[in-house]
Amino acid sequence: MKKVLITGMAGFIGHHLAKLLLKNNYEVVGMDNINDYYDVNLKLARLTDLGFKTSEIEYNKLLSVGLNSFIKLDLTDLDNLKKLFKAQSFDYVVNLAAQAGVRYSLKNPHSYVDSNITGFLNILECCRAFPVEHLIFASSSSVYGLSEEIPFHEDHCTDHPLAMYAASKKANEMMAHSYANLYNIPSTGLRFFTVYGPWGRPDMALHIFTKAIVADKEFEVFNNGDMSRDFTYVGDIVESIKRLLPLAPKENNLKFNPKKPVPSKSSKPYQIFNIGNNSPVALMDFIKAIEKALGKKGKVVFKPMQPGDVQSTYANVESLFNYINFKPQTKLEDGVKNFVKKYLELNS
Repeated sequence: MKKVLITGMAGFIGHHLAKLLLKNNYEVVGMDNINDYYDVNLKLARLTDLGFKTSEIEYNKLLSVGLNSFIKLDLTDLDNLKKLFKAQSFDYVVNLAAQAGVRYSLKNPHSYVDSNITGFLNILECCRAFPVEHLIFASSSSVYGLSEEIPFHEDHCTDHPLAMYAASKKANEMMAHSYANLYNIPSTGLRFFTVYGPWGRPDMALHIFTKAIVADKEFEVFNNGDMSRDFTYVGDIVESIKRLLPLAPKENNLKFNPKKPVPSKSSKPYQIFNIGNNSPVALMDFIKAIEKALGKKGKVVFKPMQPGDVQSTYANVESLFNYINFKPQTKLEDGVKNFVKKYLELNS
């Protein structure tokens, strides 16, 4: 039986990944600092859904329910993080813990250095001290920045980030490669494209729009609605991660040409994949799907483009499809319905 550490397990994707891995007979250890970037009650509800008594949660105390364990711990706490790695002997690490959000990074840039750079460095140091078979870490589609070369391909230039969040994710990719080189840590970075679904974060568009429509309140849509996103259902995301776990990159990749290097491949045990739906949806069509699921119209207020935002995201995901033999299965309408059902249940 393989043991997996999921950082950010009280988060959106981490919660879904833990449930899937437990169903597939993995032993799971999750950690999260349960910060107040958004409603802590939602994070605690996710942990309750995973079987934990949240009243028993204390900092640096491991709770266990069958094959599932949880510890409240901050990535910046290197001493206790090393103790956790030493005690647990992880086979795989999936690093999903991060300070998220493009717009939040405009106001609080230092939090991105603490969580996304210092925190990730500590994960790398622990994987060096206590070797794992595979480190999978969350990057982001935001690394493509100023690029308008659509669809985004892993080998496109990512040197022009638009906000600190994107810059921190680009830094993660470079840091992971350096540790793959120096310490032979097999690492896979995943550039997520607009993940959505049940238990989603309150700062995400789907949650914001749904909340406003239910309350019969106005909500803002930027760039006057002329935007599109490669919306990817969370169930398809975690299925992809599950399939990736045993498929660690190898050293001396013959597809890597050092005279013509590309960002996604290396002669070291390192690789980068886009992880998306490969089917961008106009934002106004996304809103229509929410309205249909709720059975009522929304009150849209159009606004100009926000700093740090991009007009469109569109993932070329052929490399990942071929590598794991899986394509996203969930239709947008079904995914939105699933979110709305859970939203109404949690907010009734």
